[in-house]
Amino acid sequence: MTKDADRTPGRRTVLGAAVLGGTAALGAGVAGASPAAAQDRGHGRGGHWGSYRQLPVPTVIAHRGASGYRPEHTLGSYQLALDMGAHVIEQDLVPTKDGHLVCRHENDITGTTDVAEHPEFASRKTTKTVEGTAITGWFTEDFTLAELKTLRAKERIPATRPDNTLYDGRWTIPTFEEVLRWADKEGRRRGCPVWLHVETKHPTYFRELGLGLEEPLARLLRRYGRHRHNSPVFLQSFEPSSMQRMAKLVSSPRVVLLWTADYRPWDFTMAGDPRTTADLITPEGLEWIASFAQGIGPVLDLVIPKDADGKLGKPTTLVQDAHRKGLILHPYTMRNENTFLPADFRRGTDPAAFGDVFGAYRTYLETGIDGIFTDHPDTGLLAAADFHG
Repeated sequence: MTKDADRTPGRRTVLGAAVLGGTAALGAGVAGASPAAAQDRGHGRGGHWGSYRQLPVPTVIAHRGASGYRPEHTLGSYQLALDMGAHVIEQDLVPTKDGHLVCRHENDITGTTDVAEHPEFASRKTTKTVEGTAITGWFTEDFTLAELKTLRAKERIPATRPDNTLYDGRWTIPTFEEVLRWADKEGRRRGCPVWLHVETKHPTYFRELGLGLEEPLARLLRRYGRHRHNSPVFLQSFEPSSMQRMAKLVSSPRVVLLWTADYRPWDFTMAGDPRTTADLITPEGLEWIASFAQGIGPVLDLVIPKDADGKLGKPTTLVQDAHRKGLILHPYTMRNENTFLPADFRRGTDPAAFGDVFGAYRTYLETGIDGIFTDHPDTGLLAAADFHG
């Protein structure tokens, strides 16, 4: 994830109050949805989504695992997040040259692996334009899975998180299937399902390369029994059409990610659709999203904007507006370090030092959001416990 909010404790679940009054659009109204998918959704609009109710609110979602403590998108990061007690663990998916789905935040693996130290891959360094931005580096779509498995993961932001570099080289790039097997094993061991939050990265870009993400993702979800409306998984994307496509393939819950107000999703750009995030967060836009998705994942600034000094201002009406349309909200991303916090919650002048993160959490949770992505799930869990009093 990431392009780079008064509730009564115990009465709301992840779906909870958002569906009171029968306003939830849980998988209903998906244009062109297959009969099998429609049948698997159960009762459709306002229907019963049992597994949602097993998740506490606010839901703590481990952003790329416990990425505040381990290199992101590694089995070590996922395991630590689970051991800390995170309710849901996120994966970002990109494809390999031979069509396997692997867990990386970006297809550019220059900063998250030791690929630059492999002379045999020196010639693979290239410049590509991804969603209108020129990027120079090494890209997953230029490697087979076997080749990628010779690389080792490393910390993406070592200047901010130098302690994480201790684990550089310890883990390989995991495939999504490896994560599914890991989640099943841990679920059996713990006696409860391991929830995942799975993002399709740059789906239009990859589809144009003949490496569509949705079909192989759907096959894996079906293989591991996570394709149903009550499966312990959320699917997510910054491109709404990716979630529309997934709605035709599986019944797993879906979330549309939202970047800044002026951002235009890349699938909209390619289709000539003039809408931006600002259009999608209107009541009409949210109603449209609710026709094929169960939630939204807005950047936190859409929940509470910052002023010119970087301090939090007055909350918007997004939480209430989305809940009226039956949508849950999983905003992103909370991190403990000063550099990532609103200015009024920073402590001292060291950008890598921890700030008043509990104060920031409290301010965001008070808006009524259903969950939150965090790099530091242990902190998020403590903040959620504080919020419930």
